[in-house]
Amino acid sequence: MTYDERLSWLEQNHRELIERKNVPVEGNGIYERYLNPVLTAEHAPLEWRYDLDKETNPYLMERFGIHAVFNAGAIKWNGKYVLVARVEGADRKSFFAVAESPSGVDNFRFWPRPVTMPEYGEPATNIYDMRLTAHEDGWIYGIFCVERKDPARPGDLSAAVAAAGVARTHDLVNWERLPDIVSKSQQRNVVLHPEFVDGKYALYTRPQDGFIDTGSGGGIGWALVDSMEHAVIGQEKIINLRHYHTIKEVKNGEGPHPIKTPQGWLHLAHGVRACASGLRYVLYMYMTALDDPTRVIAEPAGFFMAPEGGEYIGDVMNVLFSNGWICDPDGRVFIYYASSDTRLHVATSTVDRLVDYCLHTAPDGLRTGLSVEILNKLIDKNLTI
Repeated sequence: MTYDERLSWLEQNHRELIERKNVPVEGNGIYERYLNPVLTAEHAPLEWRYDLDKETNPYLMERFGIHAVFNAGAIKWNGKYVLVARVEGADRKSFFAVAESPSGVDNFRFWPRPVTMPEYGEPATNIYDMRLTAHEDGWIYGIFCVERKDPARPGDLSAAVAAAGVARTHDLVNWERLPDIVSKSQQRNVVLHPEFVDGKYALYTRPQDGFIDTGSGGGIGWALVDSMEHAVIGQEKIINLRHYHTIKEVKNGEGPHPIKTPQGWLHLAHGVRACASGLRYVLYMYMTALDDPTRVIAEPAGFFMAPEGGEYIGDVMNVLFSNGWICDPDGRVFIYYASSDTRLHVATSTVDRLVDYCLHTAPDGLRTGLSVEILNKLIDKNLTI
């Protein structure tokens, strides 16, 4: 191809990808997956990936490689479905970029420039996985993982330390960086509750002894802090425990902030277990009480979503992860989830269906005998209909 022919081909393919209609796929009655991913590396604007000057790039080569787009925070903003996605370059560095859609299921287009996130303290090697919360104090907060080299292990080039970075904005363009959250343990999954609790900011945490290993961390935690401008985690209460031989025996973490419903707070989380092929990440749900968000009132057994088909394949196999969902005023819920650290998908449900799923699906009995007992009760009921 000539330069002009190749440019025309790139532009046509990019336009067709973005404008491709997405369609739901009938599933288990709880939610509908959609056929196509909503964001991929190929959705990145051509201006990000190519030097479009014929003189300096006569072969129209890709000059800035985009490897993956996944793990997006989500918010309804000015009538649009807006995602703050983790974009990973070919150099393995992640950055945030904003994409918006009129429908929430297709036609996602990136804003012209990535987010320029101010630094705090020692510049981060990598930042990723932002949870967005429109808080009742009037700010939109983004809490994200900040990764730096572990100074205590200079000879180990894979040794890292994690902290929870905090930024806030009124427009998703201009971000004010606040100090990282102070914690006695490493924190990679911190989520801000959307309302004040006892006059304080409430955080869902995931204490870990190390960057990868949970160690003594018991599950999803809860902490109250006086200010997000200098957030210090003191007392932490574990509200959602890990358990042996479950989908969350290795670790678990809060996804996006919970959705408030008349019956309680709806939570979406991820659970991790070990298997022969490595770590398996799945999504699960639970509910907490309106009058006490730390009190679990329902948790269905097992996973809510797990990798299916092509979702299983990617940069990190056998992984589903979500840190963003949007609840419309009519109760429709858009669940944005990534597969295998590579691409971003959407599934849709409703508040009513998700509440029904949580309240009327049996909890995990934690042993085979009770699982079979639960199954037989369902069979017995159906035989009498």
